[in-house]
Amino acid sequence: MSLNTPIFLKEREEDNSKFVEIQQSQTTSIAAEYPLQNLCLASQEVLQKAQQNGRSKCLKCGGSRMFYCYTCYVPVENVPIEQIPRVKLPLKIDIIKHPNETDGKSTAIHAKLLAPEFVNIYTYPCIPEYEEKDHEVALVFPGPNSVSIKEISFHLQEKIQNNVGGKNDDLDKPFIKRKKTEEQDLNDSKCKDTTLKKIVFIDSTWNQTNKIFTDERLQGLLQVELKTRKTCFWRHQKGKPDTFLSTIEAIYYFLVDYHTDILKEKYKGQYDNLLFFYSFMHQLVKNAKCPGDKETRKLTH
Repeated sequence: MSLNTPIFLKEREEDNSKFVEIQQSQTTSIAAEYPLQNLCLASQEVLQKAQQNGRSKCLKCGGSRMFYCYTCYVPVENVPIEQIPRVKLPLKIDIIKHPNETDGKSTAIHAKLLAPEFVNIYTYPCIPEYEEKDHEVALVFPGPNSVSIKEISFHLQEKIQNNVGGKNDDLDKPFIKRKKTEEQDLNDSKCKDTTLKKIVFIDSTWNQTNKIFTDERLQGLLQVELKTRKTCFWRHQKGKPDTFLSTIEAIYYFLVDYHTDILKEKYKGQYDNLLFFYSFMHQLVKNAKCPGDKETRKLTH
């Protein structure tokens, strides 16, 4: 009997291993089908009621909209602003919107609605001046020169050292000593990952992004790419990889990774409410794919 025990245990371990693999496969499959199911969101009852009641008036411009006014960046009359969550972000966000981007289809507005104190939207060719602040600003955009979020600190520190070094060439010795002290302070601050102050996103169809991306005012910025995230956007552009995210997805996933990889803190859903509108619309579209369901029409602004 004792001779067969090792064989029995080995078979049991193999069965357990197969069971775990099946469970993991099922979990992955479920996560892929329902990517937004485990978010820590505020109650969406206000959106459910608004969706049932139909379009409502914008209190600023008087336009008829669903959920929010994409022109004024405010909720509509039947969506009380106090029932919309406010999200506190660890840095500022600038969104550069292509002039041909359809306002009613843009998810960038979600960020402005949910984190108004931290988000600004500019319509191209209007772009803020970043030249003197390129050591504390980064641009999220894929490309051969882009770096991962984990590499941001290293590359921004290089910019700081280059900027400080360039300014010290013609200074006298006592002032150089002071500058060295200041440089050390900056490096210490960098080691604490506090240098990045602002992140820039481009809001446009992927076919239209080149005009904004190649603008000389953005050329000096560190370029960051989100390589491990996949979109669940219902308007995904044909022919583009599933790693090409909608604007609000890019903002959300950047902040989640920034929180864990740069701030070195455990993520507990702090930014999940950035997907407050997005997740609700995603569910409506998903439900609308069922035969006989016409809710998608109500999503049209």
